[in-house]
Amino acid sequence: MGGTGIISSHAVALAVAQGFTVTVLNRAASSVRPVPAGVELLVADARDTAAVAAALGTRTFDVVADFITYLPEQARAAVEMFRGRTGQYLFISTASAYQKPPARLPITESTPLRNSYWQYSRDKIACEDVFTAAYREDGFPVTMVRPSSTYDHTRLPLLFGWTDVHRMREGLPVVVHGDGTTPWTLTHAADFAVGFVGLFGLPVAGEAFTITSDDVLLWDAVYRSVAAAAGAPEPQLVHVASDRIAGLAPELGPGLLGDKSHPAIFDNARIKSLVPSFTTRTRFADAVRATLAWHDAHPEARVVSQEFMALSDRLAGL
Repeated sequence: MGGTGIISSHAVALAVAQGFTVTVLNRAASSVRPVPAGVELLVADARDTAAVAAALGTRTFDVVADFITYLPEQARAAVEMFRGRTGQYLFISTASAYQKPPARLPITESTPLRNSYWQYSRDKIACEDVFTAAYREDGFPVTMVRPSSTYDHTRLPLLFGWTDVHRMREGLPVVVHGDGTTPWTLTHAADFAVGFVGLFGLPVAGEAFTITSDDVLLWDAVYRSVAAAAGAPEPQLVHVASDRIAGLAPELGPGLLGDKSHPAIFDNARIKSLVPSFTTRTRFADAVRATLAWHDAHPEARVVSQEFMALSDRLAGL
């Protein structure tokens, strides 16, 4: 369910490469990440249960991978739709559901789930509660998967996206939340896919897995890697408290205060014990060159926000 997003498209591609017969349920085909040849595409809005039921027909599955459930009512609908129809149900939750701030590092699957800052994270926790109850009550074969910040050639993990790259190339100050020294884990979607697809068919119902890379960078290093890949001079990084940024741009507050402002270092021993092939193969400092090349080749992705330009100037004291 999904199949054309950043992480789901890489999972689909790897599953096909490994010989799985793959069906993708989505609202429409994607021009950015088209499904590979040989994949069955079912077109339906996942929020329209009648349309999904019609699209699925009498199909049954060995594995259902759910990348598009965000709310508990959607989780309840998914349980009803797929009960008795699949041998395994992999729910994509989020590592932002883990306790914020974390009491201990590294973060493991036993770290409590609690995020008082971000509704998105609380909703994912509520979804996990629904799925867990279904597993306990009637054996619904769900497994929780918690990725953290995952990227591919289309995503820049910067506060203001392409606007920050534009400012780097123009020699303008670029805002970094906090003091730039918070450790952050960046996972390439292709690496995530190895761990995720590796779970297919394993007896892991009722369990949870964190799947992230071991590529931990300080936020200043993230920005400097992007600047180097962009061919920009050494960036003028201006450090601004996350609370201040959130005060001026409330839409950025939850993601900052509920995720990016906290240290994100994860223990992946559990997934590695079951999927030995899962490892960090892609480092951000290397992969970001492909990200910049893709953006440079796609002018529609190089959006400079005048709102973010003005906000950056204000935060930088210009």
